Amino acid sequence: MVEAVYTEAAFRVQATHRLNVIGFFCPVPVAEAKRAFATMTTGQVLELLADDPEVMHDLPMLIDRSGHRLISIEQSAGEYCFLVEVA
Repeated sequence: MVEAVYTEAAFRVQATHRLNVIGFFCPVPVAEAKRAFATMTTGQVLELLADDPEVMHDLPMLIDRSGHRLISIEQSAGEYCFLVEVA
């Protein structure tokens, strides 16, 4: 399981794109994130909101494979918020 990442930089980062996939289950959150990354340019930041627990495993793998940078993960009340900078 991925641990929450909290860095000082994460608190200063503003998302340029938001993707809300709450209520959707695998493979939709990862597929939609992949689609969003394809439309973004280097340096832009995606905020992804999800409630499927599988996203804690699947999204970091996608980020790692695609070379993007995971800025932070927050979990609250069964929902997950990822901030990802596009590389």
